[in-house]
Amino acid sequence: MSLYVFTGAVQREMLFSALIKKLLQNGGKDGKIKTGIFCLQNAANLTVRMIKMDLQELRLQINDVDKQLQELFTKRMRLCYQVAEYKIANDLPVFHKDREKEIIARVTENAPDDLKGATRVYFQTMMDVSKCMQYQQFFADTDSVPYKPLDLSGRHTVAVPGTNGSYNHLACSNLFDDFEPLFREEFEDVFRAVSEGEAEFGILPIVNSTAGSVAQTYELMKQYDFKICAGTKLRISHCLAVKAGTKMEDIKAVYSHEQGLQQCSDFIRGHGFKTHRYANTSLAAKFIKESAEPFAAICSEKAAEECGLEILQKNIQNAEENYTKFILISRETYKSANANTISVCLALPHQSSSLYRLLTKFSVAGLNLSMIESMPIANTDFDVVFYLDFHGAIDTPEVAKLISELEQELSYFKFLGNYEEV
Repeated sequence: MSLYVFTGAVQREMLFSALIKKLLQNGGKDGKIKTGIFCLQNAANLTVRMIKMDLQELRLQINDVDKQLQELFTKRMRLCYQVAEYKIANDLPVFHKDREKEIIARVTENAPDDLKGATRVYFQTMMDVSKCMQYQQFFADTDSVPYKPLDLSGRHTVAVPGTNGSYNHLACSNLFDDFEPLFREEFEDVFRAVSEGEAEFGILPIVNSTAGSVAQTYELMKQYDFKICAGTKLRISHCLAVKAGTKMEDIKAVYSHEQGLQQCSDFIRGHGFKTHRYANTSLAAKFIKESAEPFAAICSEKAAEECGLEILQKNIQNAEENYTKFILISRETYKSANANTISVCLALPHQSSSLYRLLTKFSVAGLNLSMIESMPIANTDFDVVFYLDFHGAIDTPEVAKLISELEQELSYFKFLGNYEEV
């Protein structure tokens, strides 16, 4: 009997073809059919063993290459440390744009056609890691971002959008045992009150679990100089409120903040109501109270009660589990002992992989991003700014160094605060 060793895909295919042909020739004899099937199964098992052996050999080769790559990577990083020391001694910046372009162009040119894109990303990522390591050398003495301890005990003045019974007003009760609300009509009035020192703190909605981000708050965050010092979450349960005696069929239009209208869109659509945006849900309730028309407000039950309105229907929001997150802002950088969320705002160049390359910095620092949001910049051709939340504390070296790196490298960067959700 001859022994044949089949190592390639072509030879294996030849083996299978021969066996199948033999099986068909003996199609009328049960014993030979069984023998043919048995041979075919053996061949299949042999092929599987060959594939496993091939794969194992390939993996061993990859492991060997990985070992060489790791040694070379370590060598390259050690050289980068020396480069950083030279740059520090000679007052040179970390980022050298022309040098990076030169390297990327060279390695891409030298790469095979099917690996040019992958080669570019590989070397770009390695150089981004190199820059991160160099920045750590540059900011070796940076261990913390300056801040003051947050103390919300005692009585404080808080700028609050709306009036008594607004969701912002209710959210304040989660943060303060005692506070004096300074009610303001517009969100910008809250930022202005804090900026001008009329109020110690201000409270604003930032995101809703049903309707998403509160765009107006994000836009104002970019315009004003402030810091987030605390956050809180409130369950939002909307009601339809009218002046006493007004019936559902009498309602001409419904007034509320745009978030309230969005969160109750199913109810509004089901009744065919016309809608009008208002600055605040509680101010909408106040407007209904003072109006002679049969209008309705979408607001909190507390706001309806404060305005003496009749509640026609409760829990009219689309989602039963409907929550809004609020932020507490101040002029100073305050931080509580358990603060674990950091918010920043930044702009990136319109270049391929710019967001991916930014995220590399967080990965190298071992920091976990929990939120990323892009918002358009007014009066631009669809330029955007990014708002990022990540876990950490500004009195730790890895966070302090990363913030210093972002401040130095990006054309626009703003540290928004380090806080905990109460």
